[in-house]
Amino acid sequence: MSLAHSHSRAQLGVHAPAVSVEVHLANGLPALSLVGLPETAVRESKDRVRSALQSCGFEFPQKRITINLAPADLPKDGGRFDLAIALGLLAASGQIPAQCLDNYECIGELALSGELRPVRGVLPAALAARDAGRALLVPSANAAEAALARGLTIIAAEHLLALTAHLSGAQPLEPYSGKTLEPSPQAHLELADVQGQQQAKRALIIAASGRHNLLFSGPPGTGKTLLASRLPALLPPLSEQQALEVAALHSLNSSASLSHWPSRPFRQPHHTASAAALVGGGSSPQPGEISLAHHGVLFLDELPEFDRKVLEVLREPLESGAIEIARAREKVRYPARFQLIAAMNPCPCGYHGDPSGQCRCSPEQIQRYKLKLSGPLLDRIDLHLNVPREPHSPLATTPGTPSSAEASAQIAAAWQRQLARQGKANAELSLQELQQHCALHEEDRAWFEAACQRLNLSLRASHRCLKVARTLADLAAAEQIQRAMLAEALQYRLSHE
Repeated sequence: MSLAHSHSRAQLGVHAPAVSVEVHLANGLPALSLVGLPETAVRESKDRVRSALQSCGFEFPQKRITINLAPADLPKDGGRFDLAIALGLLAASGQIPAQCLDNYECIGELALSGELRPVRGVLPAALAARDAGRALLVPSANAAEAALARGLTIIAAEHLLALTAHLSGAQPLEPYSGKTLEPSPQAHLELADVQGQQQAKRALIIAASGRHNLLFSGPPGTGKTLLASRLPALLPPLSEQQALEVAALHSLNSSASLSHWPSRPFRQPHHTASAAALVGGGSSPQPGEISLAHHGVLFLDELPEFDRKVLEVLREPLESGAIEIARAREKVRYPARFQLIAAMNPCPCGYHGDPSGQCRCSPEQIQRYKLKLSGPLLDRIDLHLNVPREPHSPLATTPGTPSSAEASAQIAAAWQRQLARQGKANAELSLQELQQHCALHEEDRAWFEAACQRLNLSLRASHRCLKVARTLADLAAAEQIQRAMLAEALQYRLSHE
């Protein structure tokens, strides 16, 4: 047969659109033409495929070969199409049965020896192949990741020869039945390890209960980073769908790994990170730190040390829970529903307001330092808290501090109340949902509005105070928001002033 088809998947954000690999052999001078908007790595696949087929003892057709990657307007990048191209060539030249490829999708890069090498982004392709009702041919190194897509038939192999023997029926391979990615053991980070800072721990529990953004401000060594590192262990476990979304995003990124699956991600980029590193980008757009923190925590230490232009790009995803990266040839949308935890010093030297009296910063220096953070960005942070130095000895224990297990139980109970009432976290409530689920008594509403006017809070800030008050009510198992809860929520807006 001079025409054959095989099936593969491209990578477009978190989606894996179908790609049909059409191979046609015609009489004429030997030549190979690869069409269908291939990028450089795809155009180079013809040389890898030729060497791989010859190394495996197959005949490379000495004809005029046209390979079309359809649809033609979809950019194709990477070595993920090597396997589909090689099998299409073998089917078109009659070296394997052409009809054997109808029920398979192929993802994998070929070495010159015919060995199958792993590629990025296999999990989104596996989920799409399962929904399309086809089995998936992948390198063995990608099999455990692909197996996260439950219900998918996976044929994994180390070498091209093993797959061709399977497809021709000479030596069928058993569907992959090995283990999927095992949940990784998590380090036990105990909340009680943080000495003192009862108010900061209270704010951390509130933030975890309603998925609120939180800013710690205080001198060095007061436990800001230590507190932030305890947050992921306090959050409720991911659902299966959420865990798959997180794993799919990490599968797309060459620098990320799935070693912490299925726990919530905790990303801590350095303050020298660029805007592209934080939100994603590049000539071939990749997810950034905010997307890799999807359904998890993004911790920004030394917040004012980040470039202001870098921080400003956080404003849209903090509101929408997604980031759209536009390039001349494509537009990619990545989910980015993360919880922002930030830490900063009160001044350039870090000791403004500290009882030690070490600060030597002028009022102008302190003002310039604080102005590195814009008002709109601070508006999007629900809880602002000063973390002062406390006079504890190095080995002192803090009585009355809840353990991580006790705090997690409180948070889980509050989380269940939110899911039963509105199906989402309080921090994600829209304005209409806010009016529905955060109704106040007339006297409390008048008091709250007057307090917001006196404090000169924006509408966004007042709405976020109301969401925090709703979380305080959920922690107290109260149906109605009380005035004391409104007062506490407003207190967390004053702490940064």
